[in-house]
Amino acid sequence: MTRVFNFSAGPAVLPEEVLKQAQAELLDWHGSGMSVMEMSHRGKEFIAIAEMAEASLRELMNIPANYKVLFLQGGATAQFAMVPINLLRGKKSADYVNTGEWSKKAIKEARKFCSVNVAATSESTNFSTVPPQQEWKLGPDAAYLHYTPNETIGGVEFGFVPQSGNVPLVADMSSTILSRPVDVTKFGIIYAGAQKNIGPAGLTIVIVREDLIGGAAANTPSMFDYKVHADSASMNNTPPTYAWYIAGLVFDWLKKKGGLKAMAEINQRKAEKLYAFIDASGGFYKNPVEKQSRSWMNVPFTLKDSALDEPFLKGTKAAGLVQLKGHRSVGGMRASIYNAMPEAGIDALINYMQDFIKKQG
Repeated sequence: MTRVFNFSAGPAVLPEEVLKQAQAELLDWHGSGMSVMEMSHRGKEFIAIAEMAEASLRELMNIPANYKVLFLQGGATAQFAMVPINLLRGKKSADYVNTGEWSKKAIKEARKFCSVNVAATSESTNFSTVPPQQEWKLGPDAAYLHYTPNETIGGVEFGFVPQSGNVPLVADMSSTILSRPVDVTKFGIIYAGAQKNIGPAGLTIVIVREDLIGGAAANTPSMFDYKVHADSASMNNTPPTYAWYIAGLVFDWLKKKGGLKAMAEINQRKAEKLYAFIDASGGFYKNPVEKQSRSWMNVPFTLKDSALDEPFLKGTKAAGLVQLKGHRSVGGMRASIYNAMPEAGIDALINYMQDFIKKQG
């Protein structure tokens, strides 16, 4: 069996150790005689899996006791609606920062429920940077402030946590969660789709401060009310059990790797190595993002001539480097280098890119 280096933005590469453990436990989890996929979500076996996963995540992120951790469905996209539904609490407006495609999607959805004040946007620079907070224009009556710390498509990342005062800060951390330590107490809500740094698609993590639970309107559908999920330990209906289980294995893998501080050092090193090569290529490769806003997780780049894109991608596939084609909205290439991407993958990509220059430069 030959494993490729998978640079997909999501569903993304998983740690090989996790996959091997899941393989070993596939037919019989810990002597239960069942696969996790076959277990009742209310049975003692899966309850143990769920509790262990939450405990590991709390330990990794140092999540305080006054925050609930919810394991939900619907992807981060469902949270675009659930956030205003639960946090408006009688107010009519919310602040959003627009730094790319996922910010725009969150704004579009929020406008179905409230007036959205775009407090800052980098659209005029084609989303190549993060607007400095001193330029933001926050609304006086906003129910919350929402931002996207890392834009998966554009490769733009915040180098700071915004100051929101007494207004709850909400973050879509789908493509940056668990990549480094974060102070959870600065946020009202952190949410993230699993399929990048957590586990397989189908699971969404929501970390929500307890005082922000219970304010949804009376006519809110049960599955969109944080209180319903918090009161039922995320089991109001059948949760994505297997994805939850794999997430728990990933959390344990991260702990064995030294936790989030250790991962931050690795991730920064991987990103800096790739950016340094791109910058030193004499313009053959270019990254469109200003240096202070470059993502550790998603590295977009273009070639000096778009006519080279097809032969570049054909060659990467032959070299065992896959899913490097950029998002259809921006083109070019994109290397997503999440936690599970080994440094050997970065080295292999750089070696290929160097050889491509020799052949085409």
